[in-house]
Amino acid sequence: MSVEIALYGARVRYGPLEALHGVDLVVPRGSVTVLLGRNGAGRTTALHALAGSVPLSAGRVLWRGADVTRLPAHRRARLGLAFVPDRRPVFGSLTVAENLALFTDQGQDHGQEPALDALEALATSEVFAVFPALRPLLGRRAGTLSGGEQRMLAVSRALLTRARRAPLDEPGLGLSPRAAAHAYGALGGLTAGGGRTVVVAEQRLPAALRPATTVVHELRRGEVVFTGEPAERPE
Repeated sequence: MSVEIALYGARVRYGPLEALHGVDLVVPRGSVTVLLGRNGAGRTTALHALAGSVPLSAGRVLWRGADVTRLPAHRRARLGLAFVPDRRPVFGSLTVAENLALFTDQGQDHGQEPALDALEALATSEVFAVFPALRPLLGRRAGTLSGGEQRMLAVSRALLTRARRAPLDEPGLGLSPRAAAHAYGALGGLTAGGGRTVVVAEQRLPAALRPATTVVHELRRGEVVFTGEPAERPE
């Protein structure tokens, strides 16, 4: 098994409270890894630690063998990590179309300003096969969308980006069961043929994501209590 990114002995503190207690967590390359746990279990903190948006108080983050523990989130993003957090996952002052265009090939090649050809490329984007409800919202500012609509937009950006690693925090949050199933199916498809690496944090393993999931890490009170294949996990 080739390792894409991993935490070793990771500890994270929020003031006097320690959220992760020496966690070892390995993400295989070109696969779907799911971090399970109830609220407060540490799954979201582990995802942020992988993305670099919270610092470790101890331990290491290794990315394909290289120590990136001290590499900030924006540097990890430039190296090909597209993080979708559970809160404020979109650029509220930009339109839906502009948010999406930033993550197309053309938009990324032109920096932060969405290029005309990037906007035009959205017309035939496969994103609308996953989330058809986004098409009539293209001209709306993302900050005016509902929570579910913002979640669809955030997941769509992860589908569009060229980044090879995509950590997502509860991508189905606020979505209808049908939209959530489409989202999980599309995320699972990103790893086909050893393509991209997807890490998802969830309270429960989504049925639509189970066929594509290689490894499950279950966290409880800041510690990993189970690691293995979905079928090996006791219900």
